[in-house]
Parts: sequence; structure tokens; C-alpha cells
Amino acid sequence: MRIGEIAAVVGVTTRAIRHYHHVGLLPEPERRPNGYRAYSLRDAVLLARVRRLTELGLSLDEVRDVLADDAGRELADVLTELDADLARQEAEIQERRRRLAVLLAAGPEEAEPLSPALAELLAKAPPTDSPTAAKDREHLILLDAAGAGGQEVYAVLGPLAADPAVLALYDRLDELADAPVEDPRIAPLAAQLVAAVPDEVFAAIPADGAVAAGFREALLAEYAPAQAEVVRRVMEAFIERGRG
Repeated sequence: MRIGEIAAVVGVTTRAIRHYHHVGLLPEPERRPNGYRAYSLRDAVLLARVRRLTELGLSLDEVRDVLADDAGRELADVLTELDADLARQEAEIQERRRRLAVLLAAGPEEAEPLSPALAELLAKAPPTDSPTAAKDREHLILLDAAGAGGQEVYAVLGPLAADPAVLALYDRLDELADAPVEDPRIAPLAAQLVAAVPDEVFAAIPADGAVAAGFREALLAEYAPAQAEVVRRVMEAFIERGRG
């Protein structure tokens, strides 16, 4: 292949290829009698590898280190790894398209960057004017955007989200907006909230209780003191049962 041909196959510019040659990232191929570079399949594989690594955000020096580790590997091994990389890219694109489909299906005033699984879960919840229910929705959207949710958790939360009895628990939490942290209603409400959550949800919680850095602190700061105490107790119970 000539430089223009390999550039078209891999999807880079001829200028980029010449730059990779200049910085020593891509070895110069043999030249034909007419002076044109003659690129092989291995050159194309190497160039595709460089493109993939730079797309992942690696600097050219970091790419050089990765390629040095690949030296001497069989072509079939490198091709297999490239195929796996492409499969991951394809899965990521499909997930983005699923999220885009949710946005396109919603009205302009309803559009939110939700995963299809979370959109389905929220659609099951009965309407309510509860401020704490609105906070729960916002927190789920945040966790979903951060990738800390998941189809498995959303699926097992479905029956809970659709249960009208949960609205009464939200109402009781709303009633604590102006209460002191010593309010006797805190402990029984926290216990009932924990009891309302299916065991399958606890099984899906990470053993270390981790979600996103600083998330718990930011979440608790959203509530009034008595409400925050209820939520804190519920979260601690979640972590403890998740470890179990």
C-alpha cells in the first residue's frame, strides 16, 4: 500500500502518518524503486493501534511505551486485541444511541440524559409533589450519569418505585423538614425505609459502599438535619447489608 491508501484504510491523514514517522513512532517502511513507501498489513495494524491509543487520550510518548510492550507479538494476537477494541467501541456507540433514542422519544421539556433502564424505572413511579421524592429522582439521574447505576439495580427497584405505599414514606420524610435531629420519628422511619428495599438491591451494592467520590456528603447536605439523619442511617444500613 502507498501512504494515501494506508491512510484511507486506517482513517488517518497522510500528514499524521508522516508526523509519526518523524517522531519515530511509526517505522519507515521499505521504499519501492520509484521512491514511494510500500506499507504492509503489519504497518496498517500498527497505525490502527496508534490511532486507537491516541483516541483513548494517551500522549505519543505513552503510545510509544505501549507499542514497545507489543514488540515481537504475533500479528494474530495484535489483530485479536484490535478486534476486541473495536467491539468495545461498537458497544459504547450502541449505548450512546440508546440514550439518544430516549431523548428523542421525550418531549423538549422532558428530555433528560437518562439511560433507557432508568427512564423505564422512573416511568413506573406514581406522580407526587413530594420534595424528597424529587430529590431521589435527581440523585438517581446523577448516579446514572456517573455510571454508578445499572440495569440490574433498576430492574429490582421497579416494584418498589411503582408501590403507592412508598409515597407515604416520602410524606413522612417531608414532615421532618423542620424537626430536630433528636426527633423520635427518625429511627422508626429509617428502619421502615430499609425494610421497604428488596434484598436484591442490597446484593447489588458494592461491598465497600462506594458510589462516587464525595457523593454521600453532597447528598446529605441536600437535606434538613433530621432528614439527613434518616438518610444517613438508611445509607449505613445499605452498606452493611451489602457487605453481608
